[in-house]
Amino acid sequence: MIRFLKIFLGTLLLSTAAQADTGNKAASTPDAVIVHMQTSKGEIVLELDRRKAPVTVNNFVEYANEGFYDGTIFHRVIPGFMIQGGGFKPGMVKKSTHAPIKNESRNGLRNTVGTIAMARTSLVDSATAQFFINTNNNTGLNYPSQGGYCVFGKVIKGMDVVKAIENTPRGERGMYGDVPEEDIIIEKVTVEQPAPAPAADKAAK
Repeated sequence: MIRFLKIFLGTLLLSTAAQADTGNKAASTPDAVIVHMQTSKGEIVLELDRRKAPVTVNNFVEYANEGFYDGTIFHRVIPGFMIQGGGFKPGMVKKSTHAPIKNESRNGLRNTVGTIAMARTSLVDSATAQFFINTNNNTGLNYPSQGGYCVFGKVIKGMDVVKAIENTPRGERGMYGDVPEEDIIIEKVTVEQPAPAPAADKAAK
């Protein structure tokens, strides 16, 4: 009987330790990643969903941690649609990026007001650094339409800042349209819970 109790208690301790270890691993890669985006119009706080869009969130976090977004602008603004940024410096100088990532638009997240999604070309797996924040319920951007535009988070604070950017006067600048007349600068992007992605996970498939 004593031997049985020792074995039982030992098994219980191992099980508890394993659970504690699993909990620690989960805490090191949280599903929600909080991002502070300081702009020349004010602060936007984002909550990114790593569970639904792991490749996309890790890609965004990597750019943010590298300081890639600091000093870029919101270069395309369309009232009633979205505000787009993360790829150009003032003067519409385009920045070089990493390789494109896999499009995770099938994740069930929808392009609704206040969500953040990846911008891309007509190629489905072509997103790199540019993103946009929806200012309308843009159902035409959801999968399967056009292959879908991947939503990977939402604004949890600062929609007034988003609206201020959306309503800024805009015009043409060279070959680009819907460009704010006044540079709206992304001054600093800070990630509270960074978790860089393994290189193998980032490649477009």
